[in-house]
Amino acid sequence: MKKSIVIILLAMSVLASAQTPNTLSKKEKKEGWKLLFDGTTTKGWRKFKNDKIGAAWKVKDGMLYLDAANKKDWQTGDGGDIVSDGEFENYELSIDWKIQACGNSGIIFNVQEGGYDYPWYTGPEFQVLDNACHPDAKIIKHRAGDLYDLISCKTETVKPAGEWNVAKIKADKGNYTFWLNGTEVVSVNMKSPEWKTLIAGSKFRNMPDFGKFTKGHISLQDHGDEVAFRNIKIKEL
Repeated sequence: MKKSIVIILLAMSVLASAQTPNTLSKKEKKEGWKLLFDGTTTKGWRKFKNDKIGAAWKVKDGMLYLDAANKKDWQTGDGGDIVSDGEFENYELSIDWKIQACGNSGIIFNVQEGGYDYPWYTGPEFQVLDNACHPDAKIIKHRAGDLYDLISCKTETVKPAGEWNVAKIKADKGNYTFWLNGTEVVSVNMKSPEWKTLIAGSKFRNMPDFGKFTKGHISLQDHGDEVAFRNIKIKEL
């Protein structure tokens, strides 16, 4: 009986200490973290090269999600890749994400607009994927947590489709580190000779400005599949 009471109390303690999604703790505020998604509106986000966000991007139950019911080619009708209003250079970024079964999306950074057709013409990508059944999961460097088409995860820590994952990206003077669900999975220096070699051996080799920028917008990708994000927060270094 006493053991049962202890278990119940511990469970209550865990629930009480769980932080409400899309909020900052006192510690995070003190450290300089800021929310990029308020949990109730799409404020702070807009369609790539546009001043408004596509109607397929919606907010429900504290998450920013892509309603992919109206699929058009490989993206979503009235969706499109979205970008943050602000641009960032040296920072820590944390985002919770979950993907539909067999789905594909991505978190793209250092994105430029100008005369480019898509965010991935300039910005590298933290891959968001259902490794269980999306065709890209069969391709090395295309799996969840990979630096897309450039570097594979050191270890795979992705959760199944429909479950929340926590992605973290640290950008510090050209050094980039990825974490997925608390485990470091990728690290690279974008100012090194290795970076040029990686690009030369990738699908981005014919995009002259890919991976050249260390400052830009953050983008959430519309790849035609339902994907959801929450707890989008950043701390500039």
